[in-house]
Amino acid sequence: MDKCPVQSLPVLLVDDDETSCSMMALTLREAGVRNVICINDSRQALPFLLEQGAALVLLDLVMPHLSGHELLGHIRRDYPGIQVVVISAANELNQAVECMKQGALDYLSKPVEANRLISCVLNALRMNALQGELRSLKKYLLEDSLDNPAAFEEIRTRNSKMRGLFQYVEVIACSPQPVMITGETGVGKELMARAVHRLSGVSGEFVSVNVAGLDDATFTDTLFGHKKGAFTGADSQRAGLVSQAAGGTLFLDEIGDLDDRSQIKLLRLLQEYEYYPIGSDIIQKSSARVVVATNQNLSERISAKLFRRDLYYRLCIHHIHIPPLRERPEDIPLLLDQFLHEAAQDYQKSPPAVAVSAVSHLLGWSFPGNVRELKAMVFDAVARHTEGALTAQSFGAQREEMPEVASRESTNTTGEYTIEMFFGHFPTFHEIEEYLIDEALRSSAGNINLAATMLGITRQTISNRLKSRRAPTAECKRPASPAVPNLPYV
Repeated sequence: MDKCPVQSLPVLLVDDDETSCSMMALTLREAGVRNVICINDSRQALPFLLEQGAALVLLDLVMPHLSGHELLGHIRRDYPGIQVVVISAANELNQAVECMKQGALDYLSKPVEANRLISCVLNALRMNALQGELRSLKKYLLEDSLDNPAAFEEIRTRNSKMRGLFQYVEVIACSPQPVMITGETGVGKELMARAVHRLSGVSGEFVSVNVAGLDDATFTDTLFGHKKGAFTGADSQRAGLVSQAAGGTLFLDEIGDLDDRSQIKLLRLLQEYEYYPIGSDIIQKSSARVVVATNQNLSERISAKLFRRDLYYRLCIHHIHIPPLRERPEDIPLLLDQFLHEAAQDYQKSPPAVAVSAVSHLLGWSFPGNVRELKAMVFDAVARHTEGALTAQSFGAQREEMPEVASRESTNTTGEYTIEMFFGHFPTFHEIEEYLIDEALRSSAGNINLAATMLGITRQTISNRLKSRRAPTAECKRPASPAVPNLPYV
């Protein structure tokens, strides 16, 4: 059975036959269409649409007061985005055909067959979901804006690729299809999965599990649960994580390490939206949206026959690849500021200042552990900090025991962090002078007298330099780090 797309608006049934209306509503709810409203007085339909709207309207053609034919005309004129399905008796087929010519999506003949009803409604809801995705995709392609920036507040970035990912997530978040998130360890795959969940509109929980190292028995019990007495030690019935994530999101991390037998069970869950708890022969239905993550190259795993090709294609309908931190160096000062304040709060200290040389030191590192590694380095530096500013040495302790990793600057073979790495080139005297004046003014909060004292020059000299500036020139290329607000460099 196909899965019902995420519903934010109800399916509205308008039929003066209360019994027929209730039976159709019950059939749809059992099929996973949770939000169904019945109206037995056709005069109440238009006020309901005006106040609440609907994802789909099913109309009986023959009703007292307002007929289905009349209601269809009002809905197509006033609510063109709402799909309508008409319900007719066998002797009303000509009217049903006329209604379809006027814009009805489909028609159902009474008595309405359950499978036909379910198929018709799910197809209509799926069409609505696709139209919504197309509208979002059009906006994504034409506009550089986010509808829900708060959903990404846990992911600090200035990178254009990351912003593009945020826009893509807004497009696909409401889709019921699986999402695959790839990227190196420590880039923030679970944070992205949580953003997908927040934007999806689902009401259930976000349930996370790392499946790396789980054998098939443990995987099956963890996800699907078991009946009492299913195996030795099963003293009580236990629901699995699929049940816990009902109506929400099930996040499976490290999916590339999944056992082959477990891959088959996951594939069935994704295709049929059903599963068996251990020890049970009763099928359970799943309403959880599945999001997976991996830091492995699944194409290589498939070639090595370690990962099923059919499962891969089922999982990567929507694919989010998060770039490593070394490819977005503009995020390093931003994340540094965030982690300094988080660490200071944890250790009940004031956030220490950071020497410019320390930022240069961090900008030259390739961060094989990505954001997680940077956070660990900052927390360690703040924990050990006693006085003064954090220097390059403050962030070096953890690296001394690590295997050598190539720096972004392949020409730097000495291990020293040079002035070229900081500026991106060998700077001129003018560039250094301009930069030092800016830094002194930043450190002194704009106090020219104090800045002059720090630099060992007169106040008049700084004033003259500032007056001689018109606009920043192309040759004065300063590193990105000093542009970050609220980060105390010294």
